Formats: sequence, structure tokens, C-alpha cells
Amino acid sequence: MPEMAYILMQSDDGRLEFVQMPASHAYQLSALNLRLHKELSKLTADNVPKLPKAVAECRTVELLDDTRSPTNGLEYINQLEQSFSAIRENSYPLISLLTEIRALQAQLEQWYEEEGLL
Repeated sequence: MPEMAYILMQSDDGRLEFVQMPASHAYQLSALNLRLHKELSKLTADNVPKLPKAVAECRTVELLDDTRSPTNGLEYINQLEQSFSAIRENSYPLISLLTEIRALQAQLEQWYEEEGLL
């Protein structure tokens, strides 16, 4: 089993989400999330998505609530790409952010293929 890590995300309303990532890519998601938050205020479109904030990285997680499970990292990044590609704006920050999202998306797709998890 490949080594995994977890990014703890917290939404504005306090909801928590654990995103399961390959340990080798966890930092990239955390850094991307921080960059997205930094750049969101520069976007002027009316459909900019609400984005949870990365608040912690963990190597192991033991969820005590049986109704919860970690979100798959590739699924998370695919949803992130969809929500940002739907923004009705063609300015520099958005194009740059989409490029970063898609780069991590491609890396994750390759990782999951190499690990035989796709």
C-alpha cells in the first residue's frame, strides 16, 4: 500500500473534510490551496467558488465517526478543476490558477495509474 497523507480542510461554516493524498503530493495540495486563497480576491466573476482552507497535514488519520470517510485526492482535484474552469473570467489570475490545478491533476492521474489505482 502506498504511503498516504491527509490534508484537513475547513470551510467557512466550520465543516471539516479530510483529503487523502499520496504523501509525495500532499504538500502540493496544501500549497495550491494557500495560493488559491491568496488569489481569490483578485477574481471579479460572480461565480467564484467558496473554497475550504487547508488547516493541517497529517500522515495518519483515524476517523471515529463511521459516517465519514476521507475524500480521494484525485476526486477532490477534479472537482476543484471543474469549479474553477466554470468561472466566467479570462484574466491572468484565473488562467494561472487553472494551470496550477491542472498540473497537479495530471501528476495525480499519473501517480494513480502507476500505482494501479485507476
